Amino acid sequence: MSPLRKTFRALPLLCLLAAGWSAAQAEAPQLQPLPAPAAVNPALADLGRHLFFEPRLSGDGSRSCASCHIPARGFADGEPLSRGYNGTEYFRNAPGLLSVRLKPRLMWDGRGTELAAVVREMVLDAQFMNGDASIIAERVRQIPPLLALWRRAFGERSEPRGEQAFVAIGEYLKTLDFGRSAVDAALRGEAGLPPLADQGMRLFTGKAGCVACHHGPLLSDGKPHRLGVPEHPALMREPLRSVSLLRHVALRNLPNPMATRGDPGVYAISKNPAERGSFITPGLRGLSHTAPYLHNGRFGSLDEVVDFHDRGGGPGSELRPLGLSAQERRALVAFLQALSAPLQKVAEPPAHDYDAVHGSRW
Repeated sequence: MSPLRKTFRALPLLCLLAAGWSAAQAEAPQLQPLPAPAAVNPALADLGRHLFFEPRLSGDGSRSCASCHIPARGFADGEPLSRGYNGTEYFRNAPGLLSVRLKPRLMWDGRGTELAAVVREMVLDAQFMNGDASIIAERVRQIPPLLALWRRAFGERSEPRGEQAFVAIGEYLKTLDFGRSAVDAALRGEAGLPPLADQGMRLFTGKAGCVACHHGPLLSDGKPHRLGVPEHPALMREPLRSVSLLRHVALRNLPNPMATRGDPGVYAISKNPAERGSFITPGLRGLSHTAPYLHNGRFGSLDEVVDFHDRGGGPGSELRPLGLSAQERRALVAFLQALSAPLQKVAEPPAHDYDAVHGSRW
């Protein structure tokens, strides 16, 4: 057979191999810059902004969404374990809310998929804000500036309904985005990273393999993984946090809830034993603003987080040891820091008073 004929007979196989290689390349996890801002209803988002900072959505009027999601802290709260409603304490870290619109699964255990539904849970749950939809609607009726914003969003003749508040806050959350970081500029080919951060990015996507779980625009696969993060000592040391955990697992109908001694993570939602102790992969943007880290705030610095991953995590972890040198660990930290852009100033709306003529029953 002539060499030319052999070449033509091999072409179909070569094309198949090339197509397979291209598909594999397209499916390989990659870092991505942030997409364009979300399209929102301006009037609805503006109402949501006011409601996000409004403490009268809570049962006793003492807490707003911003109590645990502070703009100056990347819409987290800076605490290892978040504060609960008055008389309670919670057992997980409050996640930041910037670019939350891009998350396919919300909450550390992934139980939320829609912003408005998660807002509803946070406002009404007795451990968070202990609100009541009917009381929220009545309070809005008695605050003229809020009522005006409400009718601008829902119609001039509309009467407030508490459930609409959750939709409005969800619309506001869609407007919260990370700023463009040095990594975004590098991914867009606009500027290079400093040498140490550039080495860190090559480690992240190469030797360290971080990109396998941390990819896309938020650097998260949105899936549950078990890292073997040690429990925060406050969970069992502080009774109110223990009670919050026991209540959580009892409400999710886990067997023998009173025997729970650690956070079951996604297992409480999925009931899949293989997911016990697993949590949804956190995004990695804005880390410079949202310490401490992981679902229970167990690590106070990025150096600690990188060291933990380098060791292969804790007992039962899915991770493997990375074998990084001290210099490589510093490079990874430099890359993670380069994912943070300066926080944009958020204009907190003024506090509105009740109708001075009719007063308030609440």
